[in-house]
Amino acid sequence: MSVRLKVTMSPNGRIVMPVDFRKAMGVPNGGDLFLELGEDGVRISTMKQNIERAQRHARQYIKPGVSLADELIAERREAAKRELE
Repeated sequence: MSVRLKVTMSPNGRIVMPVDFRKAMGVPNGGDLFLELGEDGVRISTMKQNIERAQRHARQYIKPGVSLADELIAERREAAKRELE
């Protein structure tokens, strides 16, 4: 669902995000947001949204059932063994 709302920017560049938008995004008052300037305008996102987007992107390259955490732990254990030899 797309909702468009006109807001006014103050002379110092601040805008107020309406409470309904903040609630929908899960952003508490004073929370951090990311702004991305693109050809079509500005995109506002949260850290959670950015992490989820990165995870979706990474899943394209990871075989089902593969745990990157388990692979990393195994690699670190092997490296530690080699250092002890």
